[in-house]
Amino acid sequence: MLLYSTVVFLAREAFRKACLNVGVERKWSQIINLIWLTVPVGIFWALLLAWVWLNLLAIPDQAVIPHYEVGVVAFGLSAVVELLSEPMWVLAQVHMLVSLKVIAESLAMAVKCIVTVVCITLVPHWGLYVFSLAQLLYSSTLLTCYLLYFMKFVGSREAQRKSFPLSTLTDLLPKPLPYQHVIDLQLAKLTWTFYKQSLLKQILTEGERYVMTFLNVLNFGEQGVYDIVNNLGSLVARFLFLPIEESFYIFFANVLERGKKPGHQRQEEVRLAAIVLKMLLKLVLLIGVTISVFGYSYSELALDIYGGSMLSSGPGPGLLRCYCVYVLLIAVNGVTECFTFAAMSNQEIGRYNLVMLALSLSFLGLSFCLTHWQGAVGFILANCLNMGLRITHSLRYISCYFRPTEHRPLRGLQLSAPLLLVYLASGIVTVLSQVTLCCAQGLMFRSLHVLFGALCLIMILATIFFTEPRLVQFIRAHFLSRNKTEMVKWD
Repeated sequence: MLLYSTVVFLAREAFRKACLNVGVERKWSQIINLIWLTVPVGIFWALLLAWVWLNLLAIPDQAVIPHYEVGVVAFGLSAVVELLSEPMWVLAQVHMLVSLKVIAESLAMAVKCIVTVVCITLVPHWGLYVFSLAQLLYSSTLLTCYLLYFMKFVGSREAQRKSFPLSTLTDLLPKPLPYQHVIDLQLAKLTWTFYKQSLLKQILTEGERYVMTFLNVLNFGEQGVYDIVNNLGSLVARFLFLPIEESFYIFFANVLERGKKPGHQRQEEVRLAAIVLKMLLKLVLLIGVTISVFGYSYSELALDIYGGSMLSSGPGPGLLRCYCVYVLLIAVNGVTECFTFAAMSNQEIGRYNLVMLALSLSFLGLSFCLTHWQGAVGFILANCLNMGLRITHSLRYISCYFRPTEHRPLRGLQLSAPLLLVYLASGIVTVLSQVTLCCAQGLMFRSLHVLFGALCLIMILATIFFTEPRLVQFIRAHFLSRNKTEMVKWD
């Protein structure tokens, strides 16, 4: 999975950031040609990393874990297959075909999970063949969903109503363009700027996995517990914060003109961006603080329900508690960076790459040192420190960006006194409940522990409803309307 995620990220992240920031006046034939470069880039990384995985890393004992080489090849191939849908993904995002992404990814994940469960149950001796087959079916299902949708959508009345730039399905294929450049050179330059950044960002995103994989600082048992906690803790980040970041990056990229100061842009658009940023910061902050408060008291119970005493009696609860704090930092960083990268000029992004380089080197060093000191917790501490530095840089940029204006979106990171008191009271109540009622007690005591948490959560939500009316209005407007004129009323 580390091989797969690395290939996919390095091949498409930069192209997505550059090509999602386009207007209707762009020549889509040039943009599509540019996006198709993700495939050869993906093939290059897949071959290179597969060689690394098979020749430089320790290969498991074939008697214990057979078919490892097949797994490496299958996961690399899966990444390349997924990249074939990239032009359709970008077109769908730019033209707000949101349901396509949701349906395609949900169906592909369902197919992957069902095939995995069925094969593990019926033919467990297949070993890595099971996971390789499931991963290939995931990528193939994703590609098939996009193809089927565009076969029906391209040339339809709905496509004409949305001013869709393609008239036939063959327009999705790369092709030479007479009397003009094959690709959009301005976007290609921006893509290269983002690409240098994506190499560094990948180290920050998956750095602890590289340290674990290449340096063997944890044994396989500790890595297993860490992976379980990481997967559970990142559920909110993957399913809630990541969609918010992706959606509002597109929003900010279309509302603001990249590289221009607020004084040289339409003031209505600048005002709208400031209001949305303020509300987003408030929203993710409240979600993150809520997870941190309840995560301390309910980590042990969650792991006990998920994996029994094997997980809840060891280092798992401590890891998950630390990860809940990390989720708060992930939430704030996602919003601040999505605005920052949408507003930065090419030169500013280039300078930020130097910052990312320093952060990447410091993160690797911190991960190695803190892991020797605190074990698996050291990875989370290193992530928290680096995420804090990234947030600080983004907050500084946002503050400078809006300083000449009357807008102060960073006030969205301030919580009212009543809300802070409710969070404090909820934290005390749930901690006392955890100490007295969980987790070695019976079902009745666990139920009481959950009940106390539910009552505290209701109290927090009620306080938010009465103390943050603008945020409530923002949430309602986001789900009920996409109209900019309604967004302006939030101020």
